[in-house]
Amino acid sequence: MKTKILDFYLTKQFILSILFGILTFALVFVIVDLMENLDDFIDQKVPQAIIFQYYIYFLPEIIRLILPVSILLACLFTVGKLNNYNELTAIKATGVSLYRFMLPFLFIGLVFSLFAIFFSGWIVPISNGAKIQIEQVYMKKNLNYVGANIFFQDDEDRFVNIGYYDQTTQTISRAGVVIIRKEDPTRLMKRFECQRLQWDSLKHKWIGFEVIENNFINDSTNHLSFYDSYVFEDLNFRPEDILIKQKKIEEMTLTEIRNVIETQRRSGNDTTKLEIDYHSIIAFAFANLIVILFGLPISADRRSGTVAFQFGLNLFFTFIYLAFMKISQSFGKNGLMNPLLTAWFANIIFLIFAIVNLVRVRK
Repeated sequence: MKTKILDFYLTKQFILSILFGILTFALVFVIVDLMENLDDFIDQKVPQAIIFQYYIYFLPEIIRLILPVSILLACLFTVGKLNNYNELTAIKATGVSLYRFMLPFLFIGLVFSLFAIFFSGWIVPISNGAKIQIEQVYMKKNLNYVGANIFFQDDEDRFVNIGYYDQTTQTISRAGVVIIRKEDPTRLMKRFECQRLQWDSLKHKWIGFEVIENNFINDSTNHLSFYDSYVFEDLNFRPEDILIKQKKIEEMTLTEIRNVIETQRRSGNDTTKLEIDYHSIIAFAFANLIVILFGLPISADRRSGTVAFQFGLNLFFTFIYLAFMKISQSFGKNGLMNPLLTAWFANIIFLIFAIVNLVRVRK
């Protein structure tokens, strides 16, 4: 019964401290960013309502970035408060071990980590897309003319060029399909040029109109064929894939990244960077749990110094953790590490340090 009361008390204090940390850091983040973008807002005469909307859309990305630090601060603040009033000493005197004391913190950390996967994987990309759209329309930033001049590899021996894609009619204007020889990728086998490429939603195939087919028989001979309409039986991409190919990684949900990886694999492309980005989103979410495992034993140990020193020490290790994550990503993107190991490398290293530190601290 006593432990249930203790768990409720610690959970309440910890969650309130996390919310306070998120609010504080988010406010500072918004103010700093507003100061940096103020000239752009003024120069482009962006309405105040749009500026407010911009930061509403920016808020999920801010929360994703500051959540581990907010949890670390909440951890230190909650335990520091218990230490100041000698409540932690009283808790230990009742026979509650450090490991039992940590349970509610770890449970909350796990819940936040699982929530962060969903939040970072689906909510943040959608809000980032809306934010980037405001930047394009009102601030003239990140202009990429969505749906125009797209070139990609559709299969191991097939490349597609899109002049312009109309999302509402699922129609491509000025499309080209190039097929190379598998035995010699430097030589062309066929080239199709279409004035219009229309998606048939019943057959789930692309139909070309006013099509010119150029067959390269050998280096000196080719044969031209003309078609009013032509059904492309082997094209792998679908209408929804076209806009995804134009998206930045921060605008893509985990599902979309996974689908792009599978499409790129079928096309024979290298998916290392995409796989690292995919696994890193999940791995970074568990940073919320890692900072608790690492920071709580230090905070609970009076020998670790003042609360300010403990916070500085834990913050230092947090930045080291982030540095490890960036360094491992560099190795992985250069093909020196497995994508899954690359994403989880920092978590594994600091989990080992956290366990060693946990054993070191007195129960």
